[in-house]
Amino acid sequence: MKGGSAMKSREKRKDVLLKLEKFGRELCEQIEKGSFPHITMPSRSIENIFYNPDLRQYVLGNKTVRRSAGNIRHLRPFTHLVWMAYFTHELTTNQKTSTLRDVFYSAQAYDISFQDQDESDSIITDLETVLGYTREDFNVFPEESSAVFGDLTIEYTVPNYEGKRLNLTSHPDGVMIGPALTSADFVETSADKVIAIEKGGLFTRFIEERVHEKFNAILVFLRGQAPRSTRYFIRRLNQELGLPVYIFTDADPWGMHIAMVIISGSANAAHVKELTTPDAKWAGVWASDIVNYKLPNDKLEDVDIKRLHELMRDPRYKGEIWQREINLFMKNQRKCELEAFSRYGLTHIVDAYLPQRLKEVGDYGE
Repeated sequence: MKGGSAMKSREKRKDVLLKLEKFGRELCEQIEKGSFPHITMPSRSIENIFYNPDLRQYVLGNKTVRRSAGNIRHLRPFTHLVWMAYFTHELTTNQKTSTLRDVFYSAQAYDISFQDQDESDSIITDLETVLGYTREDFNVFPEESSAVFGDLTIEYTVPNYEGKRLNLTSHPDGVMIGPALTSADFVETSADKVIAIEKGGLFTRFIEERVHEKFNAILVFLRGQAPRSTRYFIRRLNQELGLPVYIFTDADPWGMHIAMVIISGSANAAHVKELTTPDAKWAGVWASDIVNYKLPNDKLEDVDIKRLHELMRDPRYKGEIWQREINLFMKNQRKCELEAFSRYGLTHIVDAYLPQRLKEVGDYGE
């Protein structure tokens, strides 16, 4: 089961450095020829984002944008992008990591001023589109972290820990899904499925109730909208180990979208591949569960209804299950949280709901 993650990681690191150096060399060559340096990159505008039914995710089209140092309006984002390429080259060369927040502050040491973190985050995304690699490949990660728990032994491939092994049941709170874990080799597992959970409280409850043993599962805490590293990790569990993935979220349009982003990505990351798990299943909580299980619930707010209308227009939600549940949300105007099952006792969701739902969704399609 153990793969070549260490070798792949080294090869990717080498490729990233070559791409960054080629990027810098091309800019220097333009200057040496006496012309203003410029960059051509794929456009990330809404008009250039399309849903690809074959890939089952959003992708960028063929439109490009050109930024030139000769255009005063382009000068600021142009110089920011060049600095970002330099900074990420330093990170990659020295095998150091940084957070998105840390990048924002690090720029000030170079007299590079971003208005706010949103601006620096956007420049990192621009660099992703220019080079065809993700920010994680540049060793830049978000602050948010989720966790995993279950019988999976991994072997680290990062410097200073290379070759060391860890079983993901080793910590009662779960193991943080960070850069060292996402790049690790998968050595051995007895699990036959992945259960991804939106809420931290329920993730802890599942560990306490030994769901990983009772259902032979690897448990993943999503922390709301799952960070990209978590979505990549879930994809690896599915693709490399062949484990089906079941996603449990709150019963509201936002929970539906959390599940869909894991399944088919997002428009914001249309330029990034290998983040999706197209065969993952949204297992609940569904709008129909609110009625069938008589769960405590709240009225949908205007923002929820607006979001439902957006999902209705989204081509990814055309499947039978999605349409049925969207229509029920609209009809009943109610929503509820995963924790609502606790009205029947702390273990009801594990003892009754979970086995029944896994049985139901095992064969349904999107």
